Amino acid sequence: MVEHATRVGNRLLAALPPADFALLAPHLRKVPLLHDAVLVRSGDRIEHLYFPCSGAIAFIMELPNGQTAATAVIGNDGAVGLMTALGPHRSPMTAVVRVAGTALQISPARFQTALERSPALRSLVQLLSRALMTQVQHVAACNALHSVEARLARWLLHIHDRTDGGGDVLPLTQETLSELLGVRRTTVTHVVSALRTSRALKSSRRGQLDIDRQRLEVIACECYKVMSRRIDRIVSQDAVRLLHAAPARSGCPPPDFPFAKTDS
Repeated sequence: MVEHATRVGNRLLAALPPADFALLAPHLRKVPLLHDAVLVRSGDRIEHLYFPCSGAIAFIMELPNGQTAATAVIGNDGAVGLMTALGPHRSPMTAVVRVAGTALQISPARFQTALERSPALRSLVQLLSRALMTQVQHVAACNALHSVEARLARWLLHIHDRTDGGGDVLPLTQETLSELLGVRRTTVTHVVSALRTSRALKSSRRGQLDIDRQRLEVIACECYKVMSRRIDRIVSQDAVRLLHAAPARSGCPPPDFPFAKTDS
């Protein structure tokens, strides 16, 4: 399983039984996730599903008055565009790459075909939905109950968790922080200044935040650890247990799982 997970990259795809993953593998294309790239906009038809292998993607809710707020951040523990598993669907939110990385991309039609043949894939959709709903619910409660400083520390930790060893400098602008928090940029300026005073931020150069993770963990509300534990349980322990409990497919998988050509 460890070798398989290393090759696949996305934790939930790696948890699939080999025969079920083999239904997807020929149609998965490894693509770059470029910083600030918009993978899908709210209201647009979903053209591709993305299973991140590295990097961080924020789901953004856009209100009619133009205000925006982040509702979740995912990395190799999630997917973008999974609503297509329920049929042709327009995206309810915008997905933006906040930390560059890579993803496995597949068309909705190819994914739907595999889904119809694989009980384990149907369990995968349920797991991903649970993980995302868990995060969205926690974010809503956190926004209502905790200070802006604690919420920013939580978001920075969630994003840092998904940088895959990329160091302590996060490529986040004040505009992005405003979007994550759902507050004005003037408020972001005050919050960043407060975190620098407490030394949770070592520096805040334009477009970059150099964090002190230990100090952020002290400032962050309890939501960070609670959310991390629950989501990790869903995408690791629950994933392996439920996916491998699904009725087995007949036939033997090929010895390896070559992906389609990687975009350069």
